[in-house]
Amino acid sequence: MVEELETFMSNGKENRFATEFNISEDVVKALDIMGYKAPMAVQEEVIKEIQAGNDLIVQSKTGSGKTAAFGIPVVDSIDREENAPQVLVLTPTRELAVQVCEELADIGKYKKIRCVPIYGKQPIHIQLRQLKQRVHVIVGTPGRLIDMIRRKNLDLSAIKYLIIDEADEMLNRGFIDEVENIIKRVPNDRTTLLFSATIPDRIELICNAYMKDPKRIEVASEETPIEEIKQSYMEVADDWKFMRLKEIIETRNPYSCMIFCNTRAKVDSLIEKLKIGHYSCAPLHGAMPQNLRLKSISDFKEGQVQYLVATDLAARGIHIDKLDLVINFNVPNEHENYVHRIGRTGRAGEKGEAITFVNVHDMAQWRVIQKYIGYQVPKVKAGPITQGLGQSGKSNKPEFTPRTKVKKHKDITRLRINGGKKKKFRAGDIMGALSNLPSINSEDIGIIDIQATCSYIEIHNNKGEQAFKELSESKIKGKAINVKVMKL
Repeated sequence: MVEELETFMSNGKENRFATEFNISEDVVKALDIMGYKAPMAVQEEVIKEIQAGNDLIVQSKTGSGKTAAFGIPVVDSIDREENAPQVLVLTPTRELAVQVCEELADIGKYKKIRCVPIYGKQPIHIQLRQLKQRVHVIVGTPGRLIDMIRRKNLDLSAIKYLIIDEADEMLNRGFIDEVENIIKRVPNDRTTLLFSATIPDRIELICNAYMKDPKRIEVASEETPIEEIKQSYMEVADDWKFMRLKEIIETRNPYSCMIFCNTRAKVDSLIEKLKIGHYSCAPLHGAMPQNLRLKSISDFKEGQVQYLVATDLAARGIHIDKLDLVINFNVPNEHENYVHRIGRTGRAGEKGEAITFVNVHDMAQWRVIQKYIGYQVPKVKAGPITQGLGQSGKSNKPEFTPRTKVKKHKDITRLRINGGKKKKFRAGDIMGALSNLPSINSEDIGIIDIQATCSYIEIHNNKGEQAFKELSESKIKGKAINVKVMKL
C-alpha cells in the first residue's frame, strides 16, 4: 500500500480514498478514471462504518453519492476467487438495477469483479447463463430475484453484504413483502445496509427485525435545494403548448433537457412532433421494451440526444449529472412528482431551471403543488410566439452536436473468440492460452465471459492490440479460433 500511495503522489494524483480509507490499488485506479478523487459527505461517513462491519440505516436522498458510498468498500472487500455471489443489492426499478450494476462494475473493473443485473422483462435464459459463471455481485429487483431463488438458480450461501437501496420506493411500489422474503433467505452472518430517503414505519419494523444493532446516518443531499432551482410557469392552452415548447428550447438551446408528460400517449405524440422538426430526442415510458428504455437513458446521459421526453417513470431512479432544464409539459398528477421531476436539474453544484406549462384546468392542482413545496412559483407572461422564428416563420433551431463518447477504461480492450460452451471451452482453457502469449501476463487478463458459441475476454494495460495479434495465431484445446475486437 505504501508503494501505491507513493505512486499516486508522485504522479500528482493523490486520491483520498487511498489515503483515508486504505482502499486497494485496483479499486483506486478505477476511481481515478471515474473522477472520484475525494469522498462526498455520505461517503465520508458510510465507508468507515462498512469497513468496521456495522449494519447501517442511511437516510440519504438521490444525488448524495450513496451508490459509491456502499460500492467502494463492498467491492474492495470482495474475494474475487470465490465463485458464489458475495453481494446482493435490491433496487425498486429495472433502470436503477442497471445503473447501480454499471457503477459497481466500473468500480471493480481492475479488480476483475463481475456484476450481473437481474430484473423482469429480460429473457430469463440470458440471466441463467450469466449466473452459471463466477459472479461476485448481484443487483436486482425483488420479483425476478424471488423467482430465481425459488427455481434454485441463485446461490445465496456466500452473501456477505445485503444492500437495500431506495427502501421507501420499494415500499411505495408494493415490493416490501418480497424484500422480507429475500432477507429471510440470506445468511444471518452478513452485513445489512439500508438506504432510503425517508424511513416509514414499515421500513423501521424491517430494520428492527433483521438488522444487528444498526448505526444510523442521516446525510443531506448534495443536489441543489428545490428553492434554489429557478422555477417559473406559463399559462398555456394545450393547443399552444408545442409552439411554446419550441420557442423555449430554440431560444435557450439547452444542451440537455428533460420534458415530462403525464401519459405514455402524450410522450409518443410529443416525440413524433419533435422528430418531424428534426430535434434530437428520445422517449422514455413504461410501455417501451426494456432494451429501448435503457438505450434512451444511455443515449441521453452520454449526450447523444438533447431531449428526453418521459413519464414520471423517469422522475426517480435515473441519475443525470448535468441537466440544464426541466420542462413540465403537463402539470404532474401527484404533487410529490413535481419535486422529483425538477430535482433532476441543478445537481452536482450546477444551476438548475424548471418551467411548467399550466392550462386553465390545471390551476387547482398547480395551487396544491405550490402549497406542498411552500413556494409561490413566479408566473412568466407568455407573449406572441415570435422568438426563435425567422421572418418566414421557419425555425432558427440551433444545431445539436452529440457529445463525443468518452471511453472510461481506455487501457482495456474486449476480445471475442468464436468458441464457448458448445466447444467445451472453460475459463481455465482460455486463461491457459492467454498465459502462453509472449506479451501477456496474469495481471493483463480481465474478466472472461464464456457463452454458448463464443467467449469474451478483457485485456488490460493497453495490451489489447498485441493480444489480438498473438491470440489470432494461437489455438485453444487444439482448435484454431477467430478473434475480433469488440466495443467495451
